[in-house]
Parts: sequence; structure tokens; C-alpha cells
Amino acid sequence: MTGADYLVPLRVRLRTLRSEPFGADPAGARMERIRRSPNFVDGVFRNPVGARTRPSGSALQFAKTYFHKEQRARRAPAGTVPVHATTLADLAAPPVSGLRVTWMGHSTVLAEIDGRRVLFDPVWGERCSPYAFAGPKRLHPAPLPLAALGPVDAVVISHDHYDHLDLPTIRALAGTDTVFAVPLGVGAHLERWGVSEGRTHELDWGETAEVAGLRLTATPARHFCGRGLRNQQHTLWASWVVTGPDHRIYHSGDTGYFPGFRDIGAEYGPFDATMIQIGAYSEYWPDIHMTPAEGMRAHLDLQGGRPHGVMLPIHWGTFNLAPHAWAEPAEWTRDVGEEAGQTVSFPRPGEPFEPAGAVPADPWWRDVSSAVARPWRRADRSATAAACGDLDLAGER
Repeated sequence: MTGADYLVPLRVRLRTLRSEPFGADPAGARMERIRRSPNFVDGVFRNPVGARTRPSGSALQFAKTYFHKEQRARRAPAGTVPVHATTLADLAAPPVSGLRVTWMGHSTVLAEIDGRRVLFDPVWGERCSPYAFAGPKRLHPAPLPLAALGPVDAVVISHDHYDHLDLPTIRALAGTDTVFAVPLGVGAHLERWGVSEGRTHELDWGETAEVAGLRLTATPARHFCGRGLRNQQHTLWASWVVTGPDHRIYHSGDTGYFPGFRDIGAEYGPFDATMIQIGAYSEYWPDIHMTPAEGMRAHLDLQGGRPHGVMLPIHWGTFNLAPHAWAEPAEWTRDVGEEAGQTVSFPRPGEPFEPAGAVPADPWWRDVSSAVARPWRRADRSATAAACGDLDLAGER
């Protein structure tokens, strides 16, 4: 240690010693750019509307619910998840319609759009955790090895939580020629893991990068960030719009419901397909993750208030992250989709489909899960009807 090292604050020196999975904090020119962001206020990034980013209610009650033996059993599949064995043949021929989507599990989606390939929130690791021995473990294998996926034109990251930004996956992708599009600050993690600065587009909300003829736009989301116990809110979170010559798609990342979906839809929509977070919700964190009813409302907002395109539910099925039953997000989304008259796709992990063609609709999860109660059936009819502008669905007239 040099004499100058003593002048560096202890907390800064300690951060430099943390292990690689925790990533790196923004510094230097990157931090100066963050400070200039209109979304960075009083030293932290702020949500478009207020949000509680820490669990509300009784921590003791939450622990009793989360660790109860019978409750734990409900949160995992009762059998083997039927993963589609994605092959090179599945992905070799270009999509007939120009748009094909493959859900790999959780929030990982490969979108083949207008001759280009975009990979959202790629997570091939076994655990979403900084540790190999602890943390939520995959409930099904990845549909195919990452190396078998083939080249992608852009990797898009929504935020830096472990179930969206995965160290082993990024390290593998760092050895390819792909370009990364990430929210402000997230580039610091990528650089520490071997991605050169010149391969990264680091965007604030409303900013756009041009990649291989596609427009990648970071749009607002209602969430938070951080990979350590001390969350400084120095990396941004985002949803994403990808616009090609002929198609438009939207990936929500993680978000609570907020009125801004209507603004995003008005400026960039309507969309041929949306990928919407509908899992890992809880009454303990209602502001930062959407329920399936809220996810449907968000999709309709993005489509100008009417059913349009195809909604792909994401952020469920792969990791156990919340107290709800494993299959509940799928069942609830299926119900609200039927009530809204909205086409919803339910592919098995790894099953490619074209939104303009036959959309997977088989409730495959029922073969590997216990029965799911439906407490939302009556409670959410009014919310769904309001989102659709049809009070008949709520039994109001």
C-alpha cells in the first residue's frame, strides 16, 4: 500500500476487494455521466413514480410464510419441467414472418427480428446468486448450451440483479463479437468481467442505440438495482423497445405497474410482441414487481388500450423468488388474458414461435404442478375490465 492509498476512503478500498460476482461500482467519467442524468436525484436513481424498494410489512411474518415447509413445496414444480430441446434446426431457418421469439426461461428471451438476433437478460448460470453454493437454484435446465445458441447481434440487459445479469453468462458472451445495450452504470460490471467499453451502449431512459439496423431504446421501469448488501442505487434499471424495419417488440425487465406504460406505447408502439414480467410478485413488495393482472394491464397500455399483438409472460417458472405457488403466474395470466380477449403465448422453455403464426397455448405446467387456487378470479375482474374499457367483464352492468 502506498502513502496515497491512505487518502482513499476505507469504504472505497473495501469495495475494490469484493469478489467478481458482485461486479464493480461506476466511477470516473461513467459516474459523472450518471450525475448528469435527470433521473439521478440526490445521489440516487429515482423511479418514475414512488416505489418502496424494500419489503414492507412484518419481516417475521414473511419469514414464516416463505420458509414454511408446505409453502416451500408449493413454490416448486411437482415434476420435471418439460423443456423443449431447442436445436440448431429450430433456429437455423429464418422466421417466415420476420419475427420469432424463444423464451429460454425466467426473463431470458431470444428475439429474431428482421434478420437480426437480440438476446434479452441472458442467464445460463445454475444459481442467481453471487455464490455457487447458495441462493435460488434453477428449477429446470437451460434449453440448450449457450455456445449452441449461435451468434447474436445484441445482448440487452434490463438491470443488474443476479437473475438478470449473470457473471458466467456474460463472461462467455464477452468472448464473442456481440454488442451490449445496458442501462447507465451497468457497463462497470461488464468491463470488470471482460467486455470492452467500445462494445457497450450504456443508455439513460429515452436514449437509443443503433445496432445492426435495429433501434434499441431504454425506456422507464419501476424497480431498483444493486448486487450487494449496501445498495447505492448508482446503476439504472430499464425496460426496452427494439424497433426493426418491419417489427417492434418490448421487454419489460422487472417493474411495478405505473402509468408510464401508456406513454411508452404512445411513443414507440404498438408492438408485435411484448415480453412482460408476471412472476415473483408479493404483497411484501407491490411497487416493484407486477401481478399477472397488472402485467396484462401494462400490455394493453402499451398497445393503446386494446388487445393487440402477442404477450409473452416472463420472470416465472425458472427460479423460486416469491411466496406464490410455482404455477400461479401462468394460471392467473391465462385467466386475465381470456377475460381481456388478448392472445397470450405459453411456450415451454426453449420452444420457438412466431407471433404472427401459431402461438403456443397449451397449459403444460399443469402436468407438473399441484392444483392452484384462484383467489384472483373475482377480485381481479374489475381491474381487467377497467384495463379493457369494458365494464361488462366486471359485472357492473
